[in-house]
Amino acid sequence: QVQLVESGGGLVQAGESLRLACAASGFTFGLSNMAWYRQVPGNQREWVATIQNTGFRSYPEYLKGRFTIDRDNGRQQVFLTMNNLEPDDTATYYCNAVNWSASRWFPLYGAWGQGTQVTVSS
Repeated sequence: QVQLVESGGGLVQAGESLRLACAASGFTFGLSNMAWYRQVPGNQREWVATIQNTGFRSYPEYLKGRFTIDRDNGRQQVFLTMNNLEPDDTATYYCNAVNWSASRWFPLYGAWGQGTQVTVSS
C-alpha cells in the first residue's frame, strides 16, 4: 500500500526558508522518480520539482534558483528546500512518484498524502 507523508510546512515571512520532507513507502522508492507539487484551493495541482532515480533534478523555470529537491534513498524520503519564499508560494505541498510522458511529469499514485501547508506572509 502506497503511503506518502509530507511534513515541514509552516507560517513564515517573505524571504525566509523552509525544508519540507516526504516519507514514502509501499513502492520501490530507489527506482522511482519523485516530485513535489503544490496546490492552492480552487486551482489545479502545480508541478514544483522532480528528482529522477538517477539524481537528475528539474524545475519550472520560474522556481529555478529558489527551490532545491533532494532525496535519501536509504530513508525513502524526498525533500524540498525553499529559499527566499514569496507570498505566492503559499500552498499545500504534496509529493508523489512520477513518470515522464507527453512532455510532462505525471503522478503515479492516486493516494496522495495529506500535504503540508506553507503560508508565507508579506
